[in-house]
Amino acid sequence: MKDTQSLPAGLETSRERKQLVIVGHGMVGHHLLASCVERGLTKSWDITIIGEEPRPAYDRVHLSSLFDGATPDDLSLVQDHHVSDPAVSVLTGVRATAVDRATQTVTLSDGTQCTYDHLVLALGSTPFVPPIPGITGEGSFVYRTIEDLQETQAYAAGCRTGVVMGGGLLGLEAANALRLLGVKTHVIEMAPRLMAVQIDEGGAKALRRHVEDLGLEVHTGFATSAIERHDDGRVAAVSAADGTRIEADLLVVAAGIRPRDDLARAMGLTVGERGGVAIDDLCRTSDPLVSAIGECALHGGRIYGLVAPGYAMAEVVAAQLAADAIAIVDSTGTSTVNSTVNSTVNLVDTAIPTFTGADNSTVLKLLGVDVACVGDAHANGEDTHEVVVADPIAGTYQKIIVRNSAVVGAVLVGRKDAYSMLVQMARGVIPTPTDLLSMLTPSGSGAPTLGVGALPDVATICSCHNVTKGAICEAIRDNDLSDVGQIKTCTKAGTGCGSCVGMVKDLLTAELKAAGKVVNNNLCEHFALSRAQMFTIVQATGIATFAQLVAEHGTGRGCEVCKPTAASIFATIHNNYVLAGEEASLQDSNDHFLANIQRNGTYSVIPRVPGGEILPDQLIALGTVAKKYALYTKITGGQRVDLLGARIEQLPSIWSELIDAGFESGHAYGKALRTVKSCVGSTWCRYGVQDSVAMAIALELRYRGLRA
Repeated sequence: MKDTQSLPAGLETSRERKQLVIVGHGMVGHHLLASCVERGLTKSWDITIIGEEPRPAYDRVHLSSLFDGATPDDLSLVQDHHVSDPAVSVLTGVRATAVDRATQTVTLSDGTQCTYDHLVLALGSTPFVPPIPGITGEGSFVYRTIEDLQETQAYAAGCRTGVVMGGGLLGLEAANALRLLGVKTHVIEMAPRLMAVQIDEGGAKALRRHVEDLGLEVHTGFATSAIERHDDGRVAAVSAADGTRIEADLLVVAAGIRPRDDLARAMGLTVGERGGVAIDDLCRTSDPLVSAIGECALHGGRIYGLVAPGYAMAEVVAAQLAADAIAIVDSTGTSTVNSTVNSTVNLVDTAIPTFTGADNSTVLKLLGVDVACVGDAHANGEDTHEVVVADPIAGTYQKIIVRNSAVVGAVLVGRKDAYSMLVQMARGVIPTPTDLLSMLTPSGSGAPTLGVGALPDVATICSCHNVTKGAICEAIRDNDLSDVGQIKTCTKAGTGCGSCVGMVKDLLTAELKAAGKVVNNNLCEHFALSRAQMFTIVQATGIATFAQLVAEHGTGRGCEVCKPTAASIFATIHNNYVLAGEEASLQDSNDHFLANIQRNGTYSVIPRVPGGEILPDQLIALGTVAKKYALYTKITGGQRVDLLGARIEQLPSIWSELIDAGFESGHAYGKALRTVKSCVGSTWCRYGVQDSVAMAIALELRYRGLRA
């Protein structure tokens, strides 16, 4: 969003309430709704937002967290004040099937109709499913909605091997989801490298090493020719044109997205040759009473697949609506509808922001690996030079692209320390230093300048909401803010993709220190308490549930930081069964499943063997279970047998068989006493001292599970 463009003239404000209809309740559609509410638009407009999915907007960026302990409610973007206004109507589980531009009505799939004074298309995109023989059917899934993931999860319970078609951002997220489900995962990509759109060959090699270290198998240059199926229709294998064949039980297609423009086409709006609803800098379509934003919108011949540009488009439309200048009228006062996007408007004094494009700078966390791209990551030419630092041992790759002594792009894999500075250089906010190499080396002379505090006030910290460093620091000072949660509420920084939260926290710390204030060590934004303070409160009050704890001493629903912390404190103080009732949902993955999650998403099962003493029948039982479930076995350093490679759905039956053999779960997880080692003592050893085995057994059983 840059500069401003003047408003159309001649529109007379009606005394009657106007009707705004938003088709699409995804991240961008909801951002428009929230922005309209916060601008006070509901004083004169009724707003109806229509969503096909059975729930309102949620964070689609972090879908795979559903397999890592998050719930659909945790991903929700909807706050009460967004939807509690009587002027706001949220419709879920219905879709817009037709729009009559002459009567300005939208027909929904349930047969109802709603009228509009202005219509906004925020339909997003649909997964691209290549026309490959056998690609649809039982065991084939796409990766787009919560329902898609829930269906995949249910089906994966009976699968050992899965294939993800697509090695881009979406494909790697899908691969992470299968990994967390304990499915052996192959990633196939037609391009010669992973994330070919975002990063270069060197960055892709570093990323591939990280991905393969997690146990995923990567196949690039894989031209899929067919999906083979069993006689009953289930997925059997994925075949390539060169004869390569990968046996699989399920397939997830994440081969890209296509803008949803079918409704716009039916309406007669101008669309791009390759899809997308054509819009101008004011996000207007060829009908000035209809706007389009997000992934369905085509601006300057380009579709933007990131959250931040979609949010910027939403702000442009919200600003026009708030200024009551959303329509174009001619001298007679009649709305004009153009056959092509009209970028010529009558000038008035009031100015509104415009959308003139956005760069692809973004920082991601893929499979636990930091990946960032800045500006044009593929820039080249005679005047283009590169500064590259690659460390194959550490798995890092950093490249800065310079043209005419100015940064134009960068690729960062494994380390992103320099990201915030490089973005500002690429945008021309700060000058490019002569010693760029020092930015990429932790001990270099330029390293101290990498902190967010070194950025100028005009530097954008939160790209999703276009929040600058100056705005954040000013909010902290003027409103006496003391935690990140308050900053999020006040400025919206950190409430989009979340990648800037670390920088926001650094700014908060710097501002508090500069003001001579004590920097708090709050556990998270939901509790103004340190872990020690929370422990003391639980110990003194006897609180035994998270619901009571957050109601009396916190706010919100909690997060992945405070929930496991509270669970550990409850277990330490009350020693209740950790999988009973509410406590089960608080546990991290290891505590919840009584097993230790491994880097490839499978679990390690370690039965307790007190003092290392084990019966022959128990040894046989361990071997039987290991063979039955094809588990890798290893003698641990704590005198126990580790059974590795168990899938999540196998854990109940594995533990059932081990319990029948006389075992219980050993504490291979959690901050608790694990084992007491011993030698065979005087019973067997010529130099043994007393009965050390019996002593070790007594100690381990007495203090097993003791929280430390």
